[in-house]
Amino acid sequence: MRAVCWKKKYHVEVEQVPDPEILNPRDAIVRVTLTAICGSDLHLYDGFIPTMKSGDVLGHEFMGEVVEVGSEVTNLSPGDRVVVPFNIACGRCFFCSRHMWSCCDNSNPNAWIAEAAYGHSPAGLFGYSHMLGGYAGGQAEYVRVPFADTGPIKVPEGVPDEAVLFLSDIFPTGYQAAENCDIQQGDVVAVWGCGPVGQFAIRSALMLGAEKVYAIDEHPRRLALARAAGNGNGHAGRVATIDFDDEGVYEHLMEATGGRGPDACIDAVGLEAHGTTIDAVYDRVKVATRLATDRIHVLRQAARAIRKAGTLSIPGVYGGFADKFPIGAIFGKGIKIRCGQTHVHDYMKPLLERIENDEIDPSFIISHRYSLDEAPEAYHQFRYMPNECTKVVLTP
Repeated sequence: MRAVCWKKKYHVEVEQVPDPEILNPRDAIVRVTLTAICGSDLHLYDGFIPTMKSGDVLGHEFMGEVVEVGSEVTNLSPGDRVVVPFNIACGRCFFCSRHMWSCCDNSNPNAWIAEAAYGHSPAGLFGYSHMLGGYAGGQAEYVRVPFADTGPIKVPEGVPDEAVLFLSDIFPTGYQAAENCDIQQGDVVAVWGCGPVGQFAIRSALMLGAEKVYAIDEHPRRLALARAAGNGNGHAGRVATIDFDDEGVYEHLMEATGGRGPDACIDAVGLEAHGTTIDAVYDRVKVATRLATDRIHVLRQAARAIRKAGTLSIPGVYGGFADKFPIGAIFGKGIKIRCGQTHVHDYMKPLLERIENDEIDPSFIISHRYSLDEAPEAYHQFRYMPNECTKVVLTP
């Protein structure tokens, strides 16, 4: 079959790889009908996530048709149309039994690598390094889905692929980011990053009752897309944007909130944060000289701006170690931090219901559509043209 393979930094290719096979009675084989490039995939493309090997199949946002199931998979049948969560969970361990799916104890066969770096291993992920399982991803014609009796959700007839694909990752990720803010009616929320996860975090914050959302980015099209979240559904006037190239983010937020600061801040950027201030330049130098792994300009800015006793929610991916972490502001202001990979399994059904009820059409985020064979061009577009390219989907 054809699959998108990571070759080296800034280089992916579409190659012929072996077809997946059932390896465990809880496996399923899915023929991929639609897949996407995630912002997290760019961290792989840019070489920031360790333990990638040449030839690894990429992709953790995908859906398709079940073509084969293992003997213990009784909830799915060949022909079922499914969306697959990006994290892999056994459904039976200590963490899965508590619905902490992204912390599964049994789905990472290379747990020892993550334990050496983090002390414990999170769940395995599709197409996201050998540290997180070495699983082949879904930017391919077919994919093996472990623990298929736990993860995939069936899609009702009549709902388009493009409307439900993002239940695999970015819609639940944005929603969990907003939910982690413990939003109360009347709250002000600031969201750094108007990429795909940021866009869903903005819309989710509105769904959960935020009175005002400030969306922070530098790209005009992404800022315009964020403002569009305030159109309709009773959200008129509830989204404002800040272009960090043109104005001071801290100053703007202080003026807008009467000096108190936002009730909650969401970092939807992660380890490759950009900025124009001295600390952002410092981060770039540290990372370039391998004296740090993550650029945390956004975390510093959010920790400074957030009100006392506010909540800082971090859906943006971080991978290693960072310098000048603002622990003084976090401690002194009593800031609560909520972060981690998304417990996607818990969100798929309720968010599918929101889609079916016409509360949101997630396909708004798609800007570019490519065939699987065009993946190298698609990665380049997504990486180097962030204003024009908000989300890429690939059709095998």
